[in-house]
Amino acid sequence: MNQRWDAVDEALKAGRTGDAIGLLVEGLNEAPEQPAQVYRVLLTQLYRTGRHAEGEAWSAKALARFPKELEFWNLRGVFLRQLKRYAEGVAALDEAIRLNPKLPAPQINRGNILLDLGDGPRAEAAFAKLSRGDPRNAEYQRQLGRALQKQGKLEQAMVRWRQAVALKKTYIEAWLDLVGAMNELHRQPQAHEALDKAMAANPDEPRLHEARVILLRRAGELRKAEAYLQELLPKFPETGWVYYQLGATVTDYDRERANQYLRKAIALGPDQTDYLMAFIESLERTRTGDEGANIEEAYGLLKGLMAREKITASAHLKIAAEVLIRVCAFEALEQLGSFRDVGRIWAESGRHTALLKQMARVRNDEDRLELVEQHRIWGRDVEAMAAKNPIRKPPPRPADGKIRLGLMSSDLRRHPVAYFALPLFDHFDRDRFELYCYSYYQGQEDPAQRHIREQVAEFRWRPDISSRDAAQMIADDQLDMLIELGGTTHMNKLDVMAWRPAPRQASWLGYPHSAGLSTIDYFICDPFSRPTRPELMIETPLVMPHSWLALGRMFSDNHPIVEGLPEERAGYLTFGTANNPHKYSRPVLRAWAQVVAKVPGSKFAFIRPEGGTASFRANILAEFAAEGVTADRVIFHTVRGAHMAFYNQVDITLDPFPLTGGTTTCEALWMGVPVVSLRGEAFFERLSYSILSNAGVGELCAPDLAGFTEIALSLAADRERRRDLRLTLRDRIKQSPLGQGEAFARDFYEMIARAVAETPAKAMARA
Repeated sequence: MNQRWDAVDEALKAGRTGDAIGLLVEGLNEAPEQPAQVYRVLLTQLYRTGRHAEGEAWSAKALARFPKELEFWNLRGVFLRQLKRYAEGVAALDEAIRLNPKLPAPQINRGNILLDLGDGPRAEAAFAKLSRGDPRNAEYQRQLGRALQKQGKLEQAMVRWRQAVALKKTYIEAWLDLVGAMNELHRQPQAHEALDKAMAANPDEPRLHEARVILLRRAGELRKAEAYLQELLPKFPETGWVYYQLGATVTDYDRERANQYLRKAIALGPDQTDYLMAFIESLERTRTGDEGANIEEAYGLLKGLMAREKITASAHLKIAAEVLIRVCAFEALEQLGSFRDVGRIWAESGRHTALLKQMARVRNDEDRLELVEQHRIWGRDVEAMAAKNPIRKPPPRPADGKIRLGLMSSDLRRHPVAYFALPLFDHFDRDRFELYCYSYYQGQEDPAQRHIREQVAEFRWRPDISSRDAAQMIADDQLDMLIELGGTTHMNKLDVMAWRPAPRQASWLGYPHSAGLSTIDYFICDPFSRPTRPELMIETPLVMPHSWLALGRMFSDNHPIVEGLPEERAGYLTFGTANNPHKYSRPVLRAWAQVVAKVPGSKFAFIRPEGGTASFRANILAEFAAEGVTADRVIFHTVRGAHMAFYNQVDITLDPFPLTGGTTTCEALWMGVPVVSLRGEAFFERLSYSILSNAGVGELCAPDLAGFTEIALSLAADRERRRDLRLTLRDRIKQSPLGQGEAFARDFYEMIARAVAETPAKAMARA
C-alpha cells in the first residue's frame, strides 16, 4: 500500500484528484485493513469532488472498521444531507455529537439538515446553543435567524441577521436574508436602506446589485429596475445575471427585447438553469413572429434540459408545465409530479397562476376537493403576509346616497374579460352608482380601455405599483365593494384582496375557481354554474337570476355567418375546437377522436396558434391515431385573434372537460355552431352548461361521457337540426339573457346593492 499511497500523494499534488480517488478505491478494495487516515483522505476527496453517493457508501465501510471515529460520522451526515436522506443524516450527526458534544462541526451540520427539513424549532435550539457558546460567530447568528424565519418569526430573525452583519460586514448571505425579509414584509424603504449599507461595505458585490433589482421588480417598479440595470451594464458588461434580470424585467412590456437579453444571458452563463428556464418561458409566451416556431424552440430547449436533470424548483415546474401543455406532451407532464404534489408545491410557493392548469387534470371528487385545498393553502400564506404589514383603513366616507363599486382587472382592454364586462359600463345608473376601475396592465391603452375609462368616475391605471401600495390606493378610495375580475392571470394582482381594501369583496369572471382568500366574501355565479355542493366553493355564492355573464358590444354582426352548412361546402362533416390546450388532456382528445371515428369521413379542426408547432401536431395526431383517426382527418388552422371566420368551417364544436369553454362557447354559438359539452360538479365544469342553458340549448350538455358522445353523434346525423341552429342561434342569443346587456346590468347592480345593504352578520349567516 505504501507504493500506492505515494502514487496517491503524487496525484493529489498534481491536481489529478480523480486518479487519486481511483487509486484509493482500488487499494481499499484489495486490502480494506488500512489505517483510518487512508479512509479519511478518500472521504475528503469524494466530498470535495461532489461524489456524494460514493462518499456515503465508503463512509459506511469506514465506520464498519472505525465505529468511534467522529470525523467519519460527521462526513457521513454531510453525504447523507447531499443525498437528501435527511433522517439518516441527523442520526449520523447525533452519533458524532455523542462522541464529542463540544465539537461545533457536527452540531452545525445537524442544524443545517434541520433547516433543510423545515424543522424551525429544532434548528433554532441547535443554533441557539451554538450562539450561546460563541455569541460573536456571524454564521451562527445567521443560521439562527433562518431557523426563526422557518417559524414565521421574521422580526426576531431580522434581529439575528442584523447581528450577523454587524459582526461581519462582508457577510453577503446575511445581508440578502435581511433585505429579503424586509421585502417580504413590504418594507421597501427599509430594504433599500439596508442595501445601501451593504453596498457601502461591499461596493463591488454583484449579488447586492441583483438584490436591488429584485427589490424594485417585486415592488412593481419595472422601469426603475430596467434603468438601474442599464446603468450597471458598463460596470458588468459580460455578466450573465445582468442580462437575465433585464430579460425578466422587460418581458411584460417588450417581449422581443426580453428574448434578446435572455439569449445573451445564456451565452454568458450556459450552465445557469434559471437563465434557460426564463428564456423558455419567454419564448412560449412570444406572440410575435412565428408563434409556432417560438413554442417549438421552447419545447426543444425544455426537452434537452429534462434529459439532463430532474426539474424540482417550483418556478421551473410551472414553466415546464406550461410548455408541455402547449404541445400536449402528456407523458412528460405526468413526469413532473402528481396532481396533489405539484399543486401543493405551486400553492406553497405562491404560484397561484399555475393552479389554473390543474383544472384539466381533475378526474374525480377527491381531486376537486384537493384543488380547493390547494387554493386555500395559497390564500392562507398570502393573508398571513398581508397581516404582517397592514394598510391604513380610512374612516367611512360620508353618506351620499351612492354605492361606490370598484372593479379590479388588468384585462379591462381588448380582452375577453372586458368583452363580457362591457354591459356594466354601458348600462349603469350614475345617480345610484360610482364606478372605480383599477388596472396594472403593462401595455398601451387601446380603444376598449379608453371607452371604459371614459365611462367611469376613476380609472386608476398603475402598471408600476406594488400589491400593498395598490391595496392602500384602493382603500383610500373608500369603496363599498370591490370586485376582482382577473384572478392571478397575467399582470393581475389578486393578492391585493388579502389586505381587504374594501369592506365587501367578490370574485367574478376572470378565474373559474375560488381564489383561496377568506377575505373574498362572494363569488358571482348563476343557477346553472353554481357548484352542486357548498364545499366546492370557498366564498358565498352571489347568484345572478339568469346568467353570470352577458355578451358585450364586441359580439357584433361584423362577423358574418356564411350561408349553408360547412358539411355541404366541404363534402364532409367537421368537428372542431378553438379552446386553449391548457383545457386538453389525453381523455379529452381520445373522447373527441372517438366521436370522429364513429362518423364516417368526418374531420376535426383545431383553430389554434399551436397548429404551427410541429410537436403539437405530432402529439395531437398520435392521440387521434390511437382511436383509428388518420392524419388526413385532422385539420390545423394556425391563427391567433382573427379566428372567428374559421367557425364557418366547423359544423359542431366539441367542448373540453372538466374545464369547459367559456369565451369559445359564446363565440361558437354566436357563429351558429352548436357546442356539445359535459357538465360536472364544480364551477369550472359548468361554464358551458350555463351558457348553453341561457341560450336555450341546454340539451347539448350531457351529465356523463356516454351522453356527450351520444349527443355529438345524434347532432352529426341530424343535418336539418344543425341547419336550423346555424340560422337561428345568433338571434336566439340576442333574445336570451346572454344578449340582453341592459337587463343583465340591471340585475347585476341590484344584486350588488343587496349585498352592500346586508350587514356582515347576515352575509356570514347566508354563507
